[in-house]
Amino acid sequence: MSVDWTDCSDTEVILGKVSGVPLLKHSRVPADTVVESAELGETPAEIAFNYGLKVVDVRRVLAYAAKHRAVPAP
Repeated sequence: MSVDWTDCSDTEVILGKVSGVPLLKHSRVPADTVVESAELGETPAEIAFNYGLKVVDVRRVLAYAAKHRAVPAP
């Protein structure tokens, strides 16, 4: 399921940077990559280490994703 990152204060979209996908602020890491890594079983600490992020930022993005997942139409 996808996440609507529009109102997430921890992400940004910059045209021309990583194809304009939502990124964690001040990084080149797509927000969806963080979510996918967590879904594959990585801990927030592992994700932060692997992508050079702060654990607190990873946790905030994962919390946002949990609350804003797009629900597919029946």
